[in-house]
Amino acid sequence: MRDFICAANWKLNKSPREAVSFFKEFLPIVETSNSRSKILFFVPAIDLWVSQEVLRDTEIGFGPQNIYSKNDGAFTGENSASVSKEIGCTHALVGHSERRSLFFESDELIAEKVKTVLEQNLHPVICLGESLEERKTGKTNEVIGRQLKAALSHVDSEKKVTLAYEPVWAIGTGEVATPEMAEEAHSFLRSQMNDLKGSAFSEKTSILYGGSVKPDNCENLAKMPNIDGFLVGGASLQVESFSQICTAQY
Repeated sequence: MRDFICAANWKLNKSPREAVSFFKEFLPIVETSNSRSKILFFVPAIDLWVSQEVLRDTEIGFGPQNIYSKNDGAFTGENSASVSKEIGCTHALVGHSERRSLFFESDELIAEKVKTVLEQNLHPVICLGESLEERKTGKTNEVIGRQLKAALSHVDSEKKVTLAYEPVWAIGTGEVATPEMAEEAHSFLRSQMNDLKGSAFSEKTSILYGGSVKPDNCENLAKMPNIDGFLVGGASLQVESFSQICTAQY
């Protein structure tokens, strides 16, 4: 059975003090629930150390929102996979649409980042998604297929990764893909993984949906057979809303 994952992406939000306060309120809620969801937090780099201090004795994973393709060197402002591993990170977010669009990360760079993350025995959560223009012109499968092929180009079929499909037009806009629209993209990604890496790899890989996920739409999305959880932005910043998503009975 694939993991059902609820992952928070805090983006450029929360100081270390605010992060600790969030976790102290959040943990008792999820620890007393009977949810089967695996929970992850992708926090600003400045919050990584306090996150490991609070989360180290829990089953909750965490990691940086961005990682570089080299572990050290003259790369001012970047995050090291080896250092992230050393301080206790379990996961790393790779290829988020904001990294692609705002910081001009190419498919090739993202592929190198995935390789580096795996070499450090961290678990990459790889983001894929199309813009509104690409969807309107019928290029969704072409775009996410290209992104997937590149992202997996250095991945051995024995390795474990997680995908996050996030239609760019639905991120932070209040718009959300219908469950059927999301399922269509997820089903396509699973079939592509089958072609690229084989059925065993395809069937073990969780595919998350990201794009204005909230407590009032998560359960209907989760009913789709190829939606294995969520990458949550805005709704992950509040304990009440994110705990409701994490503890829903999927």
